[in-house]
Amino acid sequence: MFTRALGLVYLIAFVCALNQAKALVGEHGLLPFTAWIREVPFRNTPSLFYWLPKDWALTAVSWIGIVVSCLAMTGIAFRFSSWVAAVTWIVLWILYISIVNIGQTFYGFGWESILLEAGFFAAFLGSSHVAPPVVGLWMIRWLEFRLMFGAGLIKMRGDSCWRDLTCLNYHYQTQPIPNPLSWYLHWAPQWTHTAGVAFNHFSELVVPFGYFLPQPVSSIAGILTIVFQGGIMASGNLSWLNFLTIILAIPLLDGQWLAAIVPVRVPALVEPGKVHQGAVIAVALLVAYLSISPVRNMLSARQAMNASYNPFHLVGTYGAFGSVTRTRYEVIIEGTNDDPNLASAKWLAYEFKGKPGDPARMPPQIAPYHLRLDWLMWFAGFSSYEENPWFVHLVQKLLEGDAPTLSLLRSNPFPDKPPRYVRAELYEYRFASPEEHKATGRWWDRQFSAAYFPTVSMDNPEFRRVLRGQGWL
Repeated sequence: MFTRALGLVYLIAFVCALNQAKALVGEHGLLPFTAWIREVPFRNTPSLFYWLPKDWALTAVSWIGIVVSCLAMTGIAFRFSSWVAAVTWIVLWILYISIVNIGQTFYGFGWESILLEAGFFAAFLGSSHVAPPVVGLWMIRWLEFRLMFGAGLIKMRGDSCWRDLTCLNYHYQTQPIPNPLSWYLHWAPQWTHTAGVAFNHFSELVVPFGYFLPQPVSSIAGILTIVFQGGIMASGNLSWLNFLTIILAIPLLDGQWLAAIVPVRVPALVEPGKVHQGAVIAVALLVAYLSISPVRNMLSARQAMNASYNPFHLVGTYGAFGSVTRTRYEVIIEGTNDDPNLASAKWLAYEFKGKPGDPARMPPQIAPYHLRLDWLMWFAGFSSYEENPWFVHLVQKLLEGDAPTLSLLRSNPFPDKPPRYVRAELYEYRFASPEEHKATGRWWDRQFSAAYFPTVSMDNPEFRRVLRGQGWL
C-alpha cells in the first residue's frame, strides 16, 4: 500500500512538471533554468539539466518519470527482485531532484523535499516478496515524526493565534488556495475553530511520539494522523502535502488491522539478504548523522520552518503555517486595447485556475495537483513585484501572448491577439457572508486596495529597460 501510494504521488508530481515546468523554468520560462545553471555550480544543485539544458530534456524527464511512476503505482516494479525495486525508486529520485534543483522559487516548497526523501528511503524496502527491513520502516517513521512534530513546534513558536486557539478564524479564508469546503468551514460555529486548533496541537505535538511505540499504540497514532491530515486535505488545496503525510502513516498501521479492511492476499515473504540488510544499516547510519541539524533546528528557539541541509534533499526540517495571515490580498492582472488614460478604457482580467479572481466563482478543488504559479501569486499578494522578479517576466509574456504561459491560466480574455497594455491591481478579498452569498451568489467580496504593477506596454522604454536588465529582452 505504501509503495503504490507513493508511486501515485510521484506520478502527480511528474504530470505537474509535464504541464507546467516548461512555462515556469524552461529555456524561455518565467525563470529560465539556463540562467540558473550558469550562475549556480552543479555541486550546489545537482541536476541532469546541467548536461542537457534544453526544453526537450525537461519534457523527456517528465515523461520518463510518468512511466516509471506508473510501474511503481501498479506494483509491476516490485514483482521482481529488490534490486529492480531499488533501481525504480532511485531513478524516480534522480529524475525528480533534477527538476527540483533547477526549479528555483517555483519548486521551493517543503513537500518537494519530503517526496524526495520518502522516495529515497523506499529504495531500501525491497520487493513485494521481501519482508521490509525493520530499520527501513523506522526511517519512514522518523520522516513522519519530523514532518508532524516540526510543524507543531513552528506553530507554537510562531503566530500567537496558535496559542490562543484562534488561527482557524482566519486560515480557511486566507490560505493559499481555498477549496469548495473552505467557505462553509469559515462560517462554521466558533467552537469548531477552537476545537480544530486544539486537535491540531494534539495531532502534531503529542501523537507523533506514538509512532515509535509498540502496537496497538503505533496504529492508533497512525490512524489519528490519517484522520487529521484527511481533515486538512478536505479543507483546502495544499498540493500533495496532506496526501503524502497520510501515505507516510501507512507503515505505522498493524498489518492485521489492514487485512480486515483490504482484501489482499499477502505473498510468502522472505528475509532480506545480507547485502540488502547491510545497505539499509549504512543508510540508517547516514540518516542518523544527517539528523543532527534537523534535531538542533527543532530544539532551537529560532526554528526554521522548511530547510534542506544538503543538495540531495535528505533528512530536512519541515513545517507549515508558522504564521497565519489575517487579511487576504489578491493580485489581479488585467489587460486592455484601449487608451489606458481614458476612464472609459475596458480592462479585462486574466483568470487563474486555482487562486481567487472572479468573486462569483466557487473555490475549486485542485489538490493533490499542484498549481505552482497560483501559489506564487498568493505570495505576491503580501509582497511587492520587486521582490518577485518572475512577475515582471509574466507581464511581458502576457503582452506577447506567449502560449506556454497562457496555458497556466484558466482563461485568456484576449484569444485573438495579446493586449496592448497590462497592469496589476491589489484587492482585499474576504468570504461573502451567508446572507450575501444567498442574495448574490458570490463566494467572495472584494475591495480595491492599491495599484500593484503600473500600466505598461511593450513600447514602454522603462519596461523594456527592466526586461533588458534581467536578460529577458
